[in-house]
Amino acid sequence: MPTRILPAGADPDAVRSLVTLLSQLPDAEPQPPVTESTQLVDSLARLAAESVDELPEVLVVHERIGPAPALELIREIALRFPAVGVILVTADASPGLFAAAMDSGARGLVALPLTYDELAGRVQAVAQWSTEVRRHLGQGGEAPGGPGGTVVTVSGAKGGVGATLTAVQLALAAQASGRSTALVDLDLQCGDVASYLDIQFRRSVADLAAISDISPRVLADALFRHDTGLALLLAPGEGERGEEVTDRAARQVVRALRSRHEVVVIDCGAQLGAAGAAAIETADTALLVTTPDVIAVRAAKRTVRMWDRLQIRKAEETTVVVNRQSRHTEIQPALVQRITGTALARTSVPANFKELQAVVDAGRVHELDARSTVKQALWALAGELGLVRAAEGAHRGGARGGTRGGVRGGARAVGLRRRKD
Repeated sequence: MPTRILPAGADPDAVRSLVTLLSQLPDAEPQPPVTESTQLVDSLARLAAESVDELPEVLVVHERIGPAPALELIREIALRFPAVGVILVTADASPGLFAAAMDSGARGLVALPLTYDELAGRVQAVAQWSTEVRRHLGQGGEAPGGPGGTVVTVSGAKGGVGATLTAVQLALAAQASGRSTALVDLDLQCGDVASYLDIQFRRSVADLAAISDISPRVLADALFRHDTGLALLLAPGEGERGEEVTDRAARQVVRALRSRHEVVVIDCGAQLGAAGAAAIETADTALLVTTPDVIAVRAAKRTVRMWDRLQIRKAEETTVVVNRQSRHTEIQPALVQRITGTALARTSVPANFKELQAVVDAGRVHELDARSTVKQALWALAGELGLVRAAEGAHRGGARGGTRGGVRGGARAVGLRRRKD
């Protein structure tokens, strides 16, 4: 079967030379070249909407492509279209650039000036990898069509505002509606997802940190399958192991989960680390949970400003969820929105801890009574965010509360670089 290869670059002479060499490769089927990044992503999205099988096996990106920088473009393609193998063509073949390209999701690098042997060898290897990925995606019935599943991160403005409970219930709602769902605990030092669901586990997200290419089998070995059907990827039992999960590892984990599940819900906790920052940056929707009190709302405002300074996520791309809301509180959701400058979830979660106390103490929050006003609100929030199937969601809303953060490169380490004025 011919290998479909899509060349992309803004330099006409360079692209012409590339196409000439590609056309000489055995069993190669070069596609008409694409000259800029926006056109490239749109073209891939149209093909993915029909079927993953319509996507080219190999994408060859010349370093001189715009308007998006080549590495940012590669990162977005790797996240949205994980079955496409990307090769970067560059004049800089240094180890530093090679590492950066691999971190961004490229499957290979070819140095300029182009040679037939180097290009042929790299294309063949990447094509084989792409074919194998598609073969795995076609097994097991868990892989969604199109560019991958929906990723939602849940963060707390501060500790104790209910972020973990929110993440767990959103994931349960999605799974109950018939969507294959993964729940990830990226609160790496203090994660409580396992405690909330009363499970004993052996593998954690830290076990994936050192793996450069997470295959479906490796991912399956690390996941804990809960009685509800949820696939759980848990925080390490030893908090110090959280340091092993870098931003690069987090991106790879999210990418692997997105390719295998329709919904991925990530509990990022209240403390920002490199892994959580990477997840928030690449998520389709980033939720920030707060309670309607002065301390929590001030913390939410600080968090939103920090995310913006670190180029992780803009305020308008963040959705605030107000938990423990009561009509008697002085601070109402509209005021929270004005203070933080974020989007606001239409669904607020009522203050009714008595409903929760028994299941929280027993570590059985998945058994929360369906008549619970808290559960009803959180499952309604899942509908508002589009996480449940329309036919199943009794409380379904319209557009998502947030938008894809895109790739802004802001999650290299805790306390990372600040935006340049």
